[in-house]
Amino acid sequence: MIAPRSLQWRLSLWLGLGLTLLWVATAAVTTQKLRHEMDEVFDSALEETGQRLLPLAVRDIVGRDSDDDASQSVATMREHNEYFTYVVRDAEDRVLLRSHKADLSVFPPFTAMGFANTPTHRIYSDAALQGTITISIAEPLARRQMVAREILVGLALPLGLLIPISLIGVWAVVRLSMAPLRRFRSDIEVRGAGDLTPISAEGLPSEIQPNARAVNRLLERLSRTLEAERSFTANSAHELRTPVAAALAQTQRLVIETSDEAARARGREIEAALRRLSRLSEKLMQLARAEGARLRAAEPTDLAAILHMVVNEMTASAGNAGRVELVLPEAPALSHIDPDAFAILARNLIENALKHGSQQEPVRVTLSADGVLCVANAGAAIAPDVLARLSEPFERGRAQADGAGLGLAIARTIAAGSGGRIELLSPREGRQDGFEARFFIDG
Repeated sequence: MIAPRSLQWRLSLWLGLGLTLLWVATAAVTTQKLRHEMDEVFDSALEETGQRLLPLAVRDIVGRDSDDDASQSVATMREHNEYFTYVVRDAEDRVLLRSHKADLSVFPPFTAMGFANTPTHRIYSDAALQGTITISIAEPLARRQMVAREILVGLALPLGLLIPISLIGVWAVVRLSMAPLRRFRSDIEVRGAGDLTPISAEGLPSEIQPNARAVNRLLERLSRTLEAERSFTANSAHELRTPVAAALAQTQRLVIETSDEAARARGREIEAALRRLSRLSEKLMQLARAEGARLRAAEPTDLAAILHMVVNEMTASAGNAGRVELVLPEAPALSHIDPDAFAILARNLIENALKHGSQQEPVRVTLSADGVLCVANAGAAIAPDVLARLSEPFERGRAQADGAGLGLAIARTIAAGSGGRIELLSPREGRQDGFEARFFIDG
């Protein structure tokens, strides 16, 4: 038998089986004890009947006419079930008196006083007048067996009801006792990926509380470690912004002021490198925010309005005008995702499509009424092995476009932290080329 994986069902199963076996064993012992006691009661009744009948039989036989040697059968007043039958015999084993339904073949010859068994009857024998007159009383063993069966059925019927009730009671008690464990499990299951606050151990059994404390200590250590990493990333990126901006301004001024063409070309190269460093620091700040911030808002927000604003801002810049085709639902697309987090996610997905997509077709940005954001661009299809690792940090695939390789990683982190998920497809659905990113929003 395969044991259930649930602790609750294991306890219920083994306690129920143990209780059932205990009840059955108790019933079996009780039945044997009752049967022994019944045999003693029946034997006592059989002996008492014989001792009461023998004096009456002796008086009847002694007072009988001496010439009447025939056996006499005691008549009955009405038909009834006669469980005891008897015969009275003399020393030569001749029958002097018998009950009206006595079967002489049942009674063996008298050998001694007391009890004896035949294959079908229990017999008690006694004697009077120095053994010259004997009596044998027979009781069918079938009657005793029938009474034993009735008692067994009488015990089994209540037991048949008691065992299911006991099993249900065991299951209910175990389930009630396991309620704190189920609550502890639910508290862990419903947590988001970024929630590392301690879990309440109130009401847990003393055997489980050390586990709960160990889990909370682990969560505390993880929280401190992650917080240190996020703080370092955010602070580093933030601190880089000012010197990078200053260096960029000085480089631009140098390019304008110098008349040396070689120095001006080198200055433009430095300017491009500083711009890449500036974008990288901005992406690192976005990644730190996605990993550390709460990405669920208390009130739902219309994502269509946010997406419209993001697309307008991006297409307003030089080089992107007319490159984005936006399709919004007629009804508001409400969600509890943090508006800033959704804007960062959408911006990164659209930036990725603009950088790596074909210039001949616009990037198609679609938001459905049920909260599915789809960003698709044309271009060469991506190999499955490259597609599988595209959302890893600093993974740029085989693209030659400028970028830090953090856009999809940021989008994936925001999706996971908000309870949604990112799905990457290449080629696009219904096409032989291109790339498509879908964000499925959870509420």
